[in-house]
Amino acid sequence: MEQPNGRSRLGPIYLALIISLALVPGCSERQPSGTSLSFPTFTRSASIAGREVHYVVAGRSPEKGGTTVIPTALIPVSFVFEGATDTAGKKLEVSAASEVSKVIQSPIFQKFAFATGDTQYGDAVERAEFYQTAAAKDWHTLLGRPRVTPPLQIDIPPADGYVLTSKRTGRSLAVVDLDFVQSQLFRSFSKMRISANELVIALTKDADFYPLHDATVCCSWGAYGVHTEGSGKTLQPFILATYLEPGVVPGYSDIQPLSEQIAEWMNDPLQGYRPNRFSPWLEPPENRGCGGFGVGTLYRFKQPTDSGSISNATVVSANGMQYHLENAALLSWFTENPHPDSFQGAYSFPDTHALTAAAQPCVRRYRASSAPTATPVPNTRPPNGHDLIGYWVAYSRAKTFPLRDVSPQWDVVIVAFAPPVKGSTSRLFFRTPTGYTQEQFKSDIAILQHKGKKVLISLGGGGEVVTLNTAQDVRNFVASVSPIIQDYGFNGVDLDFETPSLILNPGDTDFRKPTTPAVVNLIAALRQLRRRFGPKFMIAEVPEGPQVPAGLETYAGQFGSFLPIIYGTRNILSFVDVQNYNTPPLEGLDGNTYMPGTADYYAAMTELLLRGFPVAGNPKMFFPPLPPQKVAIGFLVGRSHLTAIENSVRYLIEGKPYAGAEYQLTQRSGYRNFNGVMFWNIQGDRRENYLMSNSVGPLLHDLPPAAPISRTSQQ
Repeated sequence: MEQPNGRSRLGPIYLALIISLALVPGCSERQPSGTSLSFPTFTRSASIAGREVHYVVAGRSPEKGGTTVIPTALIPVSFVFEGATDTAGKKLEVSAASEVSKVIQSPIFQKFAFATGDTQYGDAVERAEFYQTAAAKDWHTLLGRPRVTPPLQIDIPPADGYVLTSKRTGRSLAVVDLDFVQSQLFRSFSKMRISANELVIALTKDADFYPLHDATVCCSWGAYGVHTEGSGKTLQPFILATYLEPGVVPGYSDIQPLSEQIAEWMNDPLQGYRPNRFSPWLEPPENRGCGGFGVGTLYRFKQPTDSGSISNATVVSANGMQYHLENAALLSWFTENPHPDSFQGAYSFPDTHALTAAAQPCVRRYRASSAPTATPVPNTRPPNGHDLIGYWVAYSRAKTFPLRDVSPQWDVVIVAFAPPVKGSTSRLFFRTPTGYTQEQFKSDIAILQHKGKKVLISLGGGGEVVTLNTAQDVRNFVASVSPIIQDYGFNGVDLDFETPSLILNPGDTDFRKPTTPAVVNLIAALRQLRRRFGPKFMIAEVPEGPQVPAGLETYAGQFGSFLPIIYGTRNILSFVDVQNYNTPPLEGLDGNTYMPGTADYYAAMTELLLRGFPVAGNPKMFFPPLPPQKVAIGFLVGRSHLTAIENSVRYLIEGKPYAGAEYQLTQRSGYRNFNGVMFWNIQGDRRENYLMSNSVGPLLHDLPPAAPISRTSQQ
């Protein structure tokens, strides 16, 4: 997945993945060198922007005609959650066993009258892609009647997933670690006597997955590709997907997640070994962000068609049931073919209108230094206790504009980042931004401060590991951070310690008395900085979503890992602004599940800190509320929608619900002293003609003043 905020640890992984990819040789029905491939594939070539690209498709070449049947093994999976119990007090289990018959009777395995023929869904999609030849040669690629194995039980530790059960609907949604699940699945293949020529379909129920052991990379409905067995000579094809009961999540039901993974496997059967790679493409229909360069988005495996609306399904009736099928992007879309020989010249199927034009190439440009076509709105209001907080990106690739020229709407400017010295996890450094001398940059900081702004330095940053495991690490941290603050005159620090910098050790179960050294030592280091620089020294903390609100569901690993930091620094803390982006579905205080990107989600997740909550659902482990002036809400420029932002912010401060609001604030009058709004980042906002700052800044500054409370509490 592309991390648009630039603050995730995925950056280096993303680059390494691109570098390591090899294109599949452009020779029909040629299997990878040195491997044993027991299912049929063929290759095709396309010229994209002057570059020849080769890609592999499941089945035999359409020119050969006839029917290919791929043997299939269907494994019903049951998740047993070690950290959750059902109404009988037993470990909570989410099992797909009851959905097997529905899947077998669906168009995944049974014939249905598609526009491209009376056939299965996967075959119908492939025939749409090669329709002229497929129709002439009576060409088909079918899944054989599945061999159903005994159910596979996978136990999910508290650090590897949780279950959300919505009070409103009674439906449950599991959010689990994809890599952990796949490791358990692959380990079971030998016991289940899986044959290498069988396509394994592991079926889960009501489950959402996050990859890379990081719930900020959320979420997908599964995965697909080949697993390399043993010596690496055998490629085992597999699909992992979930079945969704109606009402579990908006816009998706029954076999749609499975159909999505099947369409992608058909068009990229060697994912995980030698995946198909096209030119990077923009996400339709707005064509604003880079979606990926494969047949689905990076890491999440979402279809390009999923970007357009909540619902991306063709609904059909078969064998007395209603089924939802994914509208998949055809290969003609990825190859940017202006005149495809697909069914009706389409770029998507079964709905040929889901995509009406070929992919648009994504060319990444950093234009922060170019002049915007709009002007920032002046801020003539006196301070009212509601701040607009933004990150000014200092590293060279951002091609930044002068710090002194930030919009007057920004009240708190956070300079990013002071990362760790290479080879260390405790010694940090800050390099004066390109184009500045140290004195010039100090002058810009002073100019903003003279205007009444606060300027902080952000420590750590996405992709960086800052972990204080020893007393010496604490000394290194304080000794390296102190001169940065003093030399440049920063008002304080912002703590951007993301996964895996903060991982709770096994057995660390009480946020009030943490035992994980990295947590205990970080609290001690922050207190030392506070004592050194005095009561006006600002400490801001910017946790990821899994590090705070997910603590309501489970407290282990990355989940809730920032709670002891907030608790341990609560009396010296200036504000906390949780990153409400790159987050999984979570539960609010009302017991209902909310999906990321909505105003309901923003309001519900923020009120957890404003009202407090039982950690891991345990009323004896209640995380106390923070004063409203110490709570802000974090958004992402370019991906967060302005209407949802404005609705949630007004609701939180004024208590007036917006049209269609489902989440009801526990404090109906709202939180008059609520601190404000954070955005990553100021450069992105400038590129977008000050869209966020010109809208959200005046919203905050025109509100009635908060009660007069100092920005920092006395120690």
